[in-house]
Amino acid sequence: MKYTKLGNSKLNVSRTCMGCMGFGDPARGQHSWTIDEEHTREIIKRGLELGVNFYDTAIAYQSGTSEQYVGRALRDFARREDVVVATKFLPRTPQEIADGISGQQHIENMINTSLMNLGMDYVDLYIYHMWDWNTPIEEILDGLNRVVKAGKARYIGISNCFAWQLAKANAIAEKEGFAKFVSVQGHYNLIFREEEREMAPYCFEENIAMTPYSALASGRLSRKSGENSTKRAAEDAYAKFKYDATAQQDSVIIDRVAEIAEKHGVTMTEISLAWLLTKAASPVVGATKLHHIEGAAKAVELTLTDDEIAYLEEPYVPHPLAGVMAQNKRENATEKHVWTTGDQTIKQEV
Repeated sequence: MKYTKLGNSKLNVSRTCMGCMGFGDPARGQHSWTIDEEHTREIIKRGLELGVNFYDTAIAYQSGTSEQYVGRALRDFARREDVVVATKFLPRTPQEIADGISGQQHIENMINTSLMNLGMDYVDLYIYHMWDWNTPIEEILDGLNRVVKAGKARYIGISNCFAWQLAKANAIAEKEGFAKFVSVQGHYNLIFREEEREMAPYCFEENIAMTPYSALASGRLSRKSGENSTKRAAEDAYAKFKYDATAQQDSVIIDRVAEIAEKHGVTMTEISLAWLLTKAASPVVGATKLHHIEGAAKAVELTLTDDEIAYLEEPYVPHPLAGVMAQNKRENATEKHVWTTGDQTIKQEV
């Protein structure tokens, strides 16, 4: 395994980040295809054996059960100081707004619940899951800064934002003396490269780490077009919404991934991630089977030629925004997002 500094932080992270959205009670959340605690533990243990020290979860994943599974496994299999744990918080709910709960108080409640779920005193990276148009960014930054000063998070990151939003937030943070975002987790892979327009050059200029999610396009970049489906592919309506509309144009790129994989004698997973590793610090790779994390670890050791990279990139055409980013508009501020805290009880700070 290879490691890198996470942007302007002091966090030393593996070039592969284990995405933990697939862990959690399938009866308690947005997804029916997640895996139980026993299999979660097997995958995390294997990841640790392969040198993966970076684990990404969220309070919204399966009503907090992803955080619970991850926390218990890491406590059993690793020393706290040897792993980098990231989790995320959601925007205020309409009920919280009606009750007068401030952005600062909301973040305090969110982090306390996540730490309780994880069974930890702090997280290494606390991530703003999606832009909250109903809460001033100053309240968000103040709340996050309080969490950092209290020692409940070492650093802060952001997800699902535009480059202008990240630039604005960090400019305000610098002016006010608040903690700044050191990483961004956006939607980025070989068949969805819209981050290259503004976000990628901005992050390069400011040394902000890119830790993209959907690194394999919900499995589409790990198997040939039309190949046998998976439980997730069959049941994940959200992923279908993001990718099915562009399936025909994306198949050209997927075929080229298969071609280069065959030439190297490796899996399509390794080729797709090896490409993304030339663009990002530590891609977030979901794993629900042992071979998923094993393939992600192997990709770190694979080097593509400039000609191969160009061959993979050449067929790409612009894509419309999909998923959370398609909702990132002021006029959509009252729309219901795919992510919620589910049926868990949020710990209120007294």
